[in-house]
Amino acid sequence: MADSIPLNPVRKNSRKPAYYNAGRPARYQLEDEYSSLDEMPLMMSEEAFENDESDYQTLPRARISQRRRGLAWFLCGGWKVLCSSCCECLVHTCRRKKELKPRTVWLGHPEKCEERYPKNAIKNQKYNIVTFVPGVLYQQFKFFLNLYFLVVACSQFVPSLKIGYLYTYWAPLGFVLAVTMVREAVDEVRRCRRDKEMNSQLYSKLTMRGKINVKSSDIQVGDLIIVEKNQRIPADMIFLRTSEKTGSCFIRTDQLDGETDWKLKIAVACTQRLSALGDLFSISAYVYAQKPQLDIHSFEGNFTREDCDPPIHESLSIENTLWASTVVASGTVIGVVIYTGKETRSVLNTSQSKNKVGLLDLELNRLTKALFLAQVVLAIVMVALQGFLGPWFRNLFRFVVLFSYIIPISLRVNLDMGKSAYGWMIMKDENIPGTVVRTSTIPEELGRLVYLLTDKTGTLTQNEMFFRRLHLGTVSYGTDTMDEIQSHIIQSYAQVCTAQSNDSSASSTPSRKPQPPAPKVRKSVSSRIHEAVKAIALCHNVTPVYESRASNGASTEPESTEADQDFSDDNRTYQASSPDEVALVRWTESIGLTLVNRDLTSLQLKTPAGQILTYFILQIFPFTSESKRMGIIVREEATGDITFYMKGADVAMASIVQYNDWLEEECGNMAREGLRTLVVAKKSLSEEQYQDFENRYNQAKLSIHDRALKVAAVVESLEREMELLCLTGVEDQLQADVRPTLELLRNAGIKIWMLTGDKLETATCIAKSSHLVSRNQDIHVFRPVSNRGEAHLELNAFRRKHDCALVISGDSLEVCLRYYEHEFVELACQCPAVVCCRCSPTQKAQIVRLLQQHTANRTCAIGDGGNDVSMIQAADCGIGIEGKEGKQASLAADFSITQFKHIGRLLMVHGRNSYKRSAALGQFVMHRGMIISTMQAVFSSIFYFASIPLYQGFLMVGYATVYTMFPVFSLVLDQDVKPDMALLYPELYKDLTKGRSLSFKTFLIWVLISVYQGGILMYGALVLFDQEFVHVVAISFTALILTELLMVALTIRTWHWLMVVAELISLGCYLASLAFLNEYFGIGRVTLGAFLDLSFITTRVFLWKVCAITLVSCLPLYIIKYLKRKFSPPSYSKLSS
Repeated sequence: MADSIPLNPVRKNSRKPAYYNAGRPARYQLEDEYSSLDEMPLMMSEEAFENDESDYQTLPRARISQRRRGLAWFLCGGWKVLCSSCCECLVHTCRRKKELKPRTVWLGHPEKCEERYPKNAIKNQKYNIVTFVPGVLYQQFKFFLNLYFLVVACSQFVPSLKIGYLYTYWAPLGFVLAVTMVREAVDEVRRCRRDKEMNSQLYSKLTMRGKINVKSSDIQVGDLIIVEKNQRIPADMIFLRTSEKTGSCFIRTDQLDGETDWKLKIAVACTQRLSALGDLFSISAYVYAQKPQLDIHSFEGNFTREDCDPPIHESLSIENTLWASTVVASGTVIGVVIYTGKETRSVLNTSQSKNKVGLLDLELNRLTKALFLAQVVLAIVMVALQGFLGPWFRNLFRFVVLFSYIIPISLRVNLDMGKSAYGWMIMKDENIPGTVVRTSTIPEELGRLVYLLTDKTGTLTQNEMFFRRLHLGTVSYGTDTMDEIQSHIIQSYAQVCTAQSNDSSASSTPSRKPQPPAPKVRKSVSSRIHEAVKAIALCHNVTPVYESRASNGASTEPESTEADQDFSDDNRTYQASSPDEVALVRWTESIGLTLVNRDLTSLQLKTPAGQILTYFILQIFPFTSESKRMGIIVREEATGDITFYMKGADVAMASIVQYNDWLEEECGNMAREGLRTLVVAKKSLSEEQYQDFENRYNQAKLSIHDRALKVAAVVESLEREMELLCLTGVEDQLQADVRPTLELLRNAGIKIWMLTGDKLETATCIAKSSHLVSRNQDIHVFRPVSNRGEAHLELNAFRRKHDCALVISGDSLEVCLRYYEHEFVELACQCPAVVCCRCSPTQKAQIVRLLQQHTANRTCAIGDGGNDVSMIQAADCGIGIEGKEGKQASLAADFSITQFKHIGRLLMVHGRNSYKRSAALGQFVMHRGMIISTMQAVFSSIFYFASIPLYQGFLMVGYATVYTMFPVFSLVLDQDVKPDMALLYPELYKDLTKGRSLSFKTFLIWVLISVYQGGILMYGALVLFDQEFVHVVAISFTALILTELLMVALTIRTWHWLMVVAELISLGCYLASLAFLNEYFGIGRVTLGAFLDLSFITTRVFLWKVCAITLVSCLPLYIIKYLKRKFSPPSYSKLSS
């Protein structure tokens, strides 16, 4: 089999391999047959497509050469690989997870369980009492910056290394750690409270002695739990009984799969038939369940009752399950618990939250390492110039400590305070009301994003469907002509009613034989509308639900199916697994044909005249992503006519309906309008035809091998030459301003991927209507693949497409990632847009991690449901929307917004400002440390390389705080571009992703500035004041403070009144300290008797010499800045001018 697979891409004149056609049995062959593909990777170049199969035989050599490992490999980094693999092996051994196995669960007997299962407790905490302090300290000291400060501070306990006072080292470090610990403690307490609240929720547990209350965390596998309406399901259960007479109930799954539509669940028939609740203990029954899995859309199991002859066996599927974190929407349900705690579907699909670290922090961490290297080199040079005399090793360490200000601890303090300020500004922005910053450590990430991964339902769309168009082939009806359809329906049902009353008066027994169709007679528009509307009203999976107005809170359920039942419109709501179907049924109600009741065997419609029509449901064929259609066979009670109705996607229905010349064209027209299209068709069946079909269908359902294929084949025998009734167009309303926002993000260079759990057709339609895919772009729909060979061929076919959006399903994505991960990601990243449909929550997070690993770019995930939490937590920056699906995503996110359109301002304005400001602030604080270290180096080199400090402890602390802190911190108010300009020209955002504001280039420029200014200040003070040498400290320090204040003014791009105030306050503080703290302004220790002479600093000589030194240090930089602005202005300055 594998030998016959052509490994080069399929050429135009080549025939498709037989196995490649979907739905054929060959598709399900064992994947071992494709084992020969193991050594044949994808050809990733254009030339490869022209090569013959023989070219592939040369490729495995590359792998063989990689496997040769020798001494050279070991010395050149191999030892790191070995060490890391050993550590991973050790961790894996320590944390070995228990193997998950299938289980047999006896009803109501937890003690019969063969194994111990995890406790049913929710735990979102990062630490406990024991691990809190070590955990927080580890998170802090894993950064080089903090570890460096800790070592320097500890060195001051050694008398021979002590330089200055202990508080100058320990106070800033203690402050940083205290703030971090308090912040972590507050977050941890909040998480603990939330967990405790969830775990202490009470549920009714059914026992031999009756009902007892039990906490959610105490529920065990095998317990029989009663869940009331609107109560959260505490663990994964099998649905045994319900208070609803139909034997089914609805559940809300929005926190599990992100879909707001209610899902219909069916109770196990054997237990639903029992007369009383207590009978569950009188029978001997068990459930066999498969091992816990990630897939929330599938389940395989069996229910067995042993105490009857013969034993009753029922197969269990997804419709018999109640997953944890879903909510009961109707009636009261009783279920047996099969999975608890960590083994539930919701927990398996939730990833652990990680401590997110911004890219800017990582870049600054790298720069501090470079500074440390420079510091050590400088210390070695000093000791070398001393000639390595005496205890040179101790002197070396003293010089390292002396130059420790080259890496200022105020860097962390300033950046953390800056991040808090950015968060406050975001939350106070009136243009994006309701925005909450939950993670204050990564606001700069908003300015560095390359990939935006978004959910569809509730994020891009409102998930509210509206019926917009009905097309009958010759005539089309829009929203403005619906009244015409209504009048036709009223008229046609009045005629039907009259005809039926005449028939009943003529003959009391209506004929059960359907009238033969007359295809040659052209039907009137009225009769075609009648048939189309009736088909739409019958062919669906919608159930009407009547809310009780009684105040006693009794469970509500549809009443008896009598014609005189109170079917009042004001308390009826419709529920279905698809909002499209609800929109269609609501529309038929609006024009007069109302669905009033439905159970598992029948449904009832109310005509405009108020008459109730009953239809018996004989068969129903639900929608699947493979078939892309759903069908129903009904028998009308009044006439006995059997009709097969079907509706589905145009691609599936085109070959099923009779020949026509308008369907394809009209489908294209509606798709361009952003409407979701459904083709509706019917076929009348005689009694004999139906009986023959039913026999074959039941026989296919009982077969053990290839059941799905045999059932599909029997249904396909009916799907021939069906009569095309109409084409419907439904609109899924987009969120406000989604189109301009996506356009803005695309122009900003951000690639947008849509990850949704919805169907392929729906996702493609929304991608077009939201302009995620532009009008002139092609869409490549990745065909379903199930094995390596198919994936190989499909990837090669996709490789030949250029500049087209990709649409792929979750199943195909999983196959591609299993065999061709690198090749797939490489191809997908070249696409302008990617749509992944039918994605599980885990797959969404996996895609985020793939982009992070393969592209090394920053990712952002945005969603609004519980199913988006994993994706949001995995991304570098997670944004949650508070929507109809609850607050779970918004609480787990780093930033919470109320509407999707707010993301534009959040990224373009706040992301830009946060990154630019932090980059400027970080580099300026480093400059502040480097300039004083340069002065210290010059001072020591002049004084015979003595390792004594130039400035005393208080001056050093004052320099980093009261003298320069306010002007430097005022840089957080600076902005290079006005908000309106940033939104008008989103292309400016592209520059930010390149990281040019903080790079080794900008860092080296600041180093040169620091060395120049430090040298000028120190040498200038020594040269100009050779007669008053005792005043060097006062002179150089005064010039230093003035230089720093002028440098802040040079760095600022847009002045704010607070910046001016900060400059004046700092200058005032310094002048005041000259008068009151004069004992610190001497060389060496205070005990040397060198005090500041107040009369000296008030002389003109002092003033002009200080001004001259300051001018020489700053004026050249001002001139350079002016010239650069004039001859090589940055892009943003061109716009602002």
